[in-house]
Amino acid sequence: MHLTRARLAALLLALCIQVQSISAAYTLVDNCAGSSFASCFSFFSGGDPTHGFVRYLSQSDAQSQGLFSVSGNSVYMGVDSKNKAPNGRASIRLESKKLYNRGLFVLDVAHMPSSTCGTWPSFWTWGAEKPWPENGEIGIHTNTVNAMSLHTSDGCSIDANGMLGRVVTTNCFISAPGQTSNAGCGIESSSASSFGTPFNGGGGGVYAMEWTTSSIKIWFFPRNSIPADLAAGNAPDPSKWSTPQASFQGGCDIGRHFVNHQIVIDTTFCGDWAGAVWPADCKALAGSCNEYVANNPGVFAESYWRINYLKVFRQ
Repeated sequence: MHLTRARLAALLLALCIQVQSISAAYTLVDNCAGSSFASCFSFFSGGDPTHGFVRYLSQSDAQSQGLFSVSGNSVYMGVDSKNKAPNGRASIRLESKKLYNRGLFVLDVAHMPSSTCGTWPSFWTWGAEKPWPENGEIGIHTNTVNAMSLHTSDGCSIDANGMLGRVVTTNCFISAPGQTSNAGCGIESSSASSFGTPFNGGGGGVYAMEWTTSSIKIWFFPRNSIPADLAAGNAPDPSKWSTPQASFQGGCDIGRHFVNHQIVIDTTFCGDWAGAVWPADCKALAGSCNEYVANNPGVFAESYWRINYLKVFRQ
């Protein structure tokens, strides 16, 4: 068959598009689940960088106190809910051994710490090699409705397009004029079951964060609506999913502001966030957040994580 130059060019273009499509597929690079979960992380046992009223335990101490265990593919991460804690409540902070630049990060959670005053659970990443927030922070946290936020140095902002969540602040710079100090750019989830007690009541779900050179997008899928390709766990394709809860993009050079991130999963108490909102949300319970956390161990019985897996995919 004789090929004209135009026909040959069209075939080469189609082949190029096909190759690009194949190369753009996500492939699994890290699967942290069950007995292999702890090997992905270090147990941080220093002072809390977020100034929480907490004592982070080593792996051996956490296991001996029954605060970390594995059952099948499920990982339990708890806090001390039996003893008064005048020097801070015992808990766990996990930090990934690897550093990451872009990818698809998927966390399947069956249970997370409940919506209890003083509790501050988080799943987040940050550029740990430089002083915060020079290499950026990507956070998923709060109490009953999930808040997703970025924290950066100056020169990063987002627009309000392409997401289901409500944009609360648009400037990601921690000292942005007209925003509360350290607020960063924040988006509040539109899902009433996205965090804490409501999340647990629905059997948990899956969080997926796609970090590319142009945007950072976050999805939340309740247990009964996880996409088939994500549930299969082989080659998920976010382009086929529903609109994300958060889409951080706009006036921000993602590649410059987010570099060499470490994954963190923790539960702290009071500190920079839960302590700051105490006067407005919880002051009827005790004179201070620290006082309440120290003297009421039983209220934190539901302040635990039960994680099915953390998976990281790369293109």
